[in-house]
Amino acid sequence: MPQIPQSLHELTVGQLAARSGAAVSALHFYEAKGLIASRRTSGNQRRYGRDALRRVAFVRAAQRVGIPLATIREALAELPEERTPTREDWARLSGAWRTELDERIKQLSRLRDHLTDCIGCGCLSLENCVLSNPDDISGERMAGSRLMPERRTTPETHD
Repeated sequence: MPQIPQSLHELTVGQLAARSGAAVSALHFYEAKGLIASRRTSGNQRRYGRDALRRVAFVRAAQRVGIPLATIREALAELPEERTPTREDWARLSGAWRTELDERIKQLSRLRDHLTDCIGCGCLSLENCVLSNPDDISGERMAGSRLMPERRTTPETHD
């Protein structure tokens, strides 16, 4: 891994990629999404502040645990400009994401536990299909992946 001299306050996109482990295309994508920022030189080359290293690490760590980029961008927007996320920032933000992650884990566990119910059922029309119709309250009365409105039957009147 190339060393960046302490006196160097800005990084090229190649230096940032080498140091962060992120592909250059990923860095361009992160910049387009507002996760990191650069300035342009007179030759129109990107230059990143050293804070971009920690921001990229923050983004990649959050992505690894499944946090959407939009949520990561909102979190980074709370930080002052050019301030790197600290351990305290990560603790605060990851704590806020815990509920979302717990819900996602619950959904994935449910999917895993019921996946075999769908083997051989291309239309997902089993009587109890928690995948195509989770929390189905009508499943006890009718089967099928598509719920049709129940028709009301009125007693026939004979005059």
